[in-house]
Amino acid sequence: MKGLSRTSRPLPLKPQKRQLISLWKPGLGAVPWGNEVKSSAVVKYSSAPPQAAFAWLQEKTDLKLPPANWLRESAKLGPAGTTVLGNNKKSTPFSSFGMAYDFIDSIGNDVDVVSDSENIKKLLKIPYSKSHVSMAVHRIGRTLLLDELDIQELFMRSSQTGDWTWLKEFYQRLIDQKWQRKKKSKEHWYQKAILSKFLYYSINGDGAAQPVPSSSKQHEESAVPGESDEAGRASWPAPFEMPSSLSEDPGASNQGSVPLEPSYIVGHVASAPKEQNLTTLFNDGENSQGLKNDFVRNILWTFEDIHMLVGSNMPIFGGGRYPAVSLRLRDNNKPINVLTGIDYWLDNLICNVPELVMCFHVNGIVQKYEMIKTEDIPNLENSNFSTKVIKDIAQNILSFLKSNCTKEGHTYWLFKASGSDIVKLYDLTTLCEETEDKYQNPFTMPVAILLYKVACNMMLKKNQNKKHYGTIRTLLLNCLKLLDNGRHPQIIASANYMLSELFQLDEPKKEDNTDFPINGNSDESYSEEEEEMPDSDENGSYSNSSDPPDDNKAVAIIKSVGELSVPEKYKSVHRIRPSCAFPVCHGAEERCRLVLSYVLEGLKSVDSSVKKESDLPAADPSTPIPLKYEDESTSGGPECLEKQMALFLDKMGSFQKDKHSSQSGMIPGSWQYKMKLQLILKSSKAYYVLSDAAMILQKYGRALRYIKLALQCHDTYCCLSASMLPEVLVFLCQCLTLCGDIQLMLAQNANNRAAYLEEYNYQTKEDQEILHSLHRESSCQVFAWATDLSTDLECQLSVSCKCYEAAYEILLFSNLKKQNPEQHVQVLKRMGNIRNEIGVFYMNQAAAVQTERVVSKNVSTTEQQLWKKSFSCFEKGIQNFESIDDATNAALLLCNTGRLMRICAQAHCATEGDFKREFSPEEALYYNKAIDYYLKALRSLGKREMHPAVWDSVNWELSTTYFTMATLQQDYAPLSRKAQEQIEKEVSEAMMKSLKYCDVDTVSPRQPLCQYRAATIHHRLASMYHSCLRNQVGDEHLRKQHRVLADLHYSKAVRLFQLLKDAPCELLRVQLERVAFAEFQMASQNSSAGKLKTLFGALDIMAKTKCAFQLIRKDLAAESEQISKGESNAESISPNESSTALNKEEVMKLLSIFESRMSFLLLQSIKLLTSTKKKTGGVNEEEVTLKTNKQVYSLLLRATANKSMTLLERIEVILNLLEQLSQNSEASNGGIQ
Repeated sequence: MKGLSRTSRPLPLKPQKRQLISLWKPGLGAVPWGNEVKSSAVVKYSSAPPQAAFAWLQEKTDLKLPPANWLRESAKLGPAGTTVLGNNKKSTPFSSFGMAYDFIDSIGNDVDVVSDSENIKKLLKIPYSKSHVSMAVHRIGRTLLLDELDIQELFMRSSQTGDWTWLKEFYQRLIDQKWQRKKKSKEHWYQKAILSKFLYYSINGDGAAQPVPSSSKQHEESAVPGESDEAGRASWPAPFEMPSSLSEDPGASNQGSVPLEPSYIVGHVASAPKEQNLTTLFNDGENSQGLKNDFVRNILWTFEDIHMLVGSNMPIFGGGRYPAVSLRLRDNNKPINVLTGIDYWLDNLICNVPELVMCFHVNGIVQKYEMIKTEDIPNLENSNFSTKVIKDIAQNILSFLKSNCTKEGHTYWLFKASGSDIVKLYDLTTLCEETEDKYQNPFTMPVAILLYKVACNMMLKKNQNKKHYGTIRTLLLNCLKLLDNGRHPQIIASANYMLSELFQLDEPKKEDNTDFPINGNSDESYSEEEEEMPDSDENGSYSNSSDPPDDNKAVAIIKSVGELSVPEKYKSVHRIRPSCAFPVCHGAEERCRLVLSYVLEGLKSVDSSVKKESDLPAADPSTPIPLKYEDESTSGGPECLEKQMALFLDKMGSFQKDKHSSQSGMIPGSWQYKMKLQLILKSSKAYYVLSDAAMILQKYGRALRYIKLALQCHDTYCCLSASMLPEVLVFLCQCLTLCGDIQLMLAQNANNRAAYLEEYNYQTKEDQEILHSLHRESSCQVFAWATDLSTDLECQLSVSCKCYEAAYEILLFSNLKKQNPEQHVQVLKRMGNIRNEIGVFYMNQAAAVQTERVVSKNVSTTEQQLWKKSFSCFEKGIQNFESIDDATNAALLLCNTGRLMRICAQAHCATEGDFKREFSPEEALYYNKAIDYYLKALRSLGKREMHPAVWDSVNWELSTTYFTMATLQQDYAPLSRKAQEQIEKEVSEAMMKSLKYCDVDTVSPRQPLCQYRAATIHHRLASMYHSCLRNQVGDEHLRKQHRVLADLHYSKAVRLFQLLKDAPCELLRVQLERVAFAEFQMASQNSSAGKLKTLFGALDIMAKTKCAFQLIRKDLAAESEQISKGESNAESISPNESSTALNKEEVMKLLSIFESRMSFLLLQSIKLLTSTKKKTGGVNEEEVTLKTNKQVYSLLLRATANKSMTLLERIEVILNLLEQLSQNSEASNGGIQ
């Protein structure tokens, strides 16, 4: 028959029985459409029934008669209702937005176009059709949203309400001066009714047509669903106010409610309370679908390289050899034209339907059926078209739109007049702003909401892909451009909060995006430029230079629709920049400042929407809010701090019981209430990070100012919040801990107090405005005790301690210790440290008082009080460190406690003027206590490997204590209480213990000190035993023991002093004492041989002092050389001379003793050697020794007689004499033996 190609097959009409075929299941299609185009479809959503069937109607069925099931619900239709039957082909405005809201994941990245299938078909038929095209185009990222813009309907509304006058005037002026409402013909409504009845007949499974009662006939012309004039008119919105609810996402309502994340805002775009009296989004009655997605199915259609999200209501049934067919009704007298063929082909392609079933009728009487394969539709007679040309049209239109619809958030209008070949693109947003305010554009709110929802969706996945931060930021900034604070405060506040959430404040210091520049000034973060300059050759139709004057408002023009069929006539020059190239920010301070700027905008939006503004005291945001300071003299210092701390902790504990209300009148649970809580908490975190950064830079005044603002924010949060979440309490602990650190640093750096005060008092306008918003809810004075900048050192240390104590108390009563063990350990460590600092402060004060106490011998009450305070602090600090098993720090505090005990011991000693001074029992008591604490410290450490430096330090202090106690007992022997022997025993024991803890072998900076200490101990012990030997009478065994011990300790002292290069005087003194010891032994000897042996031993000791004299000579020579070179002037020399004069005096004194003892020993040796020579007749060795000794003695006498010799010259003489003696000492000793 006519109109059918040879590939189509006529189907016989079944006389009685209808064939029922199961419906094809929606899914991925791979139907071969030929080699010219590639197409695939994935059904993302379908409300069609899971199984449906169609039936062949009997021949001569009269479609003018309505079936019994016409316009009635049917179980076969499922929830989709009559929409499945495709009775509404009219696109509704904002249909693409409804789809975009449902498939928000695809928007901005994966999909090129979102639209109704009818709009897609209309665009692809432009070169073939003379009918008009009017569409609204919006861009979200790389996605274009297309919606029908029914100008006729719009202007009908304008005539009634006056809302759209600007667009109506523009349309009349530039496009159609005499527009008229075109009414649809009766034939149009007749064809619609016939189609509807045919489809209902096709799903009616009971065999025959059953006409409905006559009362329903009156509805034949008007009851076709979706086609009434009123239904079409009601679909257009008025200009937008604030929507009452925009959340249509089924998953949006349960996105979570953790206040530290923005997720609860997603899906709560505008759930404002009724008290706000906000207008609804659409003014079309209670049954409005709003921005819902009301398509039967949503399909992800890939046509060549174009990805489209398409809404379709085409009825699909089962039948034939394929799982799916589309059903069409055709008038047998009218052949299929190209437009109808493209329509059918695209519908099947989009829905992935492989076959088309056509039912032919004449005047409503069914004639026959035919089945046509989808790939054969382009080859039908009278409707031949090239699928490749359709592909080229699609690619050209998409390229044209992407190249020119560049501004995100703008509404573009694609328009082709009826019968015209010219397609024009206008920017309605710009035109609207030129004439009236931008909110007269009906698309402003839906676009803003979509930008917002896309950003929300990406925010929920932010942890998976942080490279999208720049994209999210751009979406939100473009959203904010479209909104008016007076009309949409909630969305503005929410968007600003999400912008602040992009900047992660708890990240490590290292920045991830430092390789990229900031694009902070870019309005369009997806594009290289706002508008690309077109190339005139390839894209000549972009240029407006040759356009008529009336077309100068158009953004771009397609001069002839024929150009769309030319392959790659339009190339998209609008490159999509990857979002990862848009780092949001770098640098902690810059990041925080941006966060605070967004927080401030959010707070302004919230505050502006809250009622009771008149009830609040007037305040100017530009003037700083005066803060209540108390004079330190009246504040009571630490005692007042205790009261403030108690009040603070009471308030913290009351959160579990009391309900807190807002001063500004915010309703708990309202969006303002929730949003302000989040914004305040975010600002608190930003100020915390700023404070931490300032702390690292050692800007302690600035750090204190920022932590003060952080705690003021937290104070306001506490006032608003009915309960404190664990995360918020942990953050409060962190703030208080940082505040304690800052106060401690201020105390330790008191020299820069003026600079810190200046930093502390500085305030930015932004900070003032945020503070102004906080003061609407709270006085912000709860933490004033912690954040005031004091000039008193004790007060600063006390405040620091109280901050740590407050943080610890919060962890304690909130049962957060186990959940936050690291925080708990940090707080206890800091508490131990600050208590050590305060203990040292009081200890130093006690030492200073002790130094000033000259007249009174008794310990003052002030000193005792300071000791008690210091001891209490050390004790608490030790408990803190022991509770966290910090043995090293506990040992250090025990060491400091030992030092305090030593200060107490020193305070109990008598004054210098008391000649009857004795080592008192109180001194002994405190020194023994000190020793106990040092031993506890060593036990705490366990072994040196745990912490070598601390171990060595404790050992040194312990050795010093034993040494000091032994020295005092030796120098100020308590003879009135103890016997001499007991004292000597105690001194000896203490000295030996001091030696035990004095490590002379380990190489360290302290090794020379240890060697000097050990040498001194041996010297003192030797002197003590020497003294005992002189004074002791009787017990020969004891005398012998003392003699051996004295000799042993003298030898050890000499050996150690010889290792040191800076103690020649000490070495000389020990050697002289050894000589005196030898002389004492010689006095008790009777035989000449014994005396001579002892004399030679003493002279040998004299000879060994050569190294000491060499060191003295070296020092004196260096000094005289320095003076001779004139490197020091008279002023600088005088103090040095005074310091060296003491040394010289000591040297001269020792030298004189040395000369006298040497002279005496030489004389005695000469006498003994002479008498021995007379008796024995002489020995060669003794003659040599005698001769040498006489020569040395003679030279010594001359030298001592010469008073004009300098000290250096005298030492040179002594060195020469010792050299001579040492040469013969071995020979002499050998001869005597």
